[in-house]
Amino acid sequence: MSAQQPSEAEATVLVYSDDRTTREQIRLAMGTKVAADLPTVRVVECATPRALIQAMDAGGIDTAVLDGEAVPAGGMGLCRQIKDEVPNCPPIMVVVARLDDAWLATWSRADAVVAHPIDPVTLPDAVAGLLRQRLDSTAPSA
Repeated sequence: MSAQQPSEAEATVLVYSDDRTTREQIRLAMGTKVAADLPTVRVVECATPRALIQAMDAGGIDTAVLDGEAVPAGGMGLCRQIKDEVPNCPPIMVVVARLDDAWLATWSRADAVVAHPIDPVTLPDAVAGLLRQRLDSTAPSA
């Protein structure tokens, strides 16, 4: 028999932050499945703006979670750039320092916003909503 075959499709979630602890918190909060009705999550981590842009340009990303506090380029500015430059851009969530900063995400054109500290209930729910949005938009028409 051949090597392992995936039992179901995967949804690819890109996580961007220069801080590996933040990336880990986001990854752990999502787990391997953000909702029972969605495929297993595969996480692609990016620590630099260049890696983020390359991953988005390569395609195959179903949604992205960007750290608004990342250095040298924050997730809000990168979100706006990606929305301008990536055709059929996947939905993007920005993680902000405080919920009071959520209004800035309007400028960045983020599809969702959550605040630090990473909440293991709020974050996966928000990611699930973005994945449903993406999977519904890419599903073949009947």
